[in-house]
This record gives sequence, C-alpha cells and structure tokens, in this order.
Amino acid sequence: MSDKMWKAVERELARRLGGQRIGCTGKATADVVSDWLNIEVKTRKTLPAWLLSAIEQARDDDRLSMVILHQVGQRHDDDLVVMRLTDFEEWFGGYNGTQDDQAG
Repeated sequence: MSDKMWKAVERELARRLGGQRIGCTGKATADVVSDWLNIEVKTRKTLPAWLLSAIEQARDDDRLSMVILHQVGQRHDDDLVVMRLTDFEEWFGGYNGTQDDQAG
C-alpha cells in the first residue's frame, strides 16, 4: 500500500469527522483528533471476512448496530466496539462545519 493512500484515508476521515490529521510525530499518538475524538486509523487492502459478516449480521435499521470483540480471559472493559462509520455519524452526528455531536 502506498504511503499516499493511508495518508489520504486519514485526511478524508479527519475532514468527515471534523478533526485534524496529526501525521507522524515519532510518538504513539492518534492519527486524527477533534474536540471529542481521538482516532487511530488502520488501513488494510482487505478486512477479515468474519468481521464484515459480523457487522452485516448486527445490521438493524432502527437500532445502533455494532460488533463487540472480546478476547478470552480479558476484562470486558477492554473489549473493542466496531461499527460502520455511517452508523456512527447517523447516531452521534456528522461534521458539517460545526461540531454536531448530539445523539440522533
């Protein structure tokens, strides 16, 4: 994957979520930050089929859909929440020039 591609993805997500791309700082920091979000972006050529299938299985037009990833033997506080960006924006507000972070 080209260096330009993942940087472009970070820029687009920063624009879409009203944040700022931080770029490489030499420290372990988020890729994009906003007033209320710290975002680490991972770009891959393909995502695991089982994960995409789980997202599709959770899909519901009336409720917020998510997948929770749990590692056996770990605390649930450390579980990961995965959802489609579109669902996140619909529920928590997209960025349209003003910070709109109210649940929908």
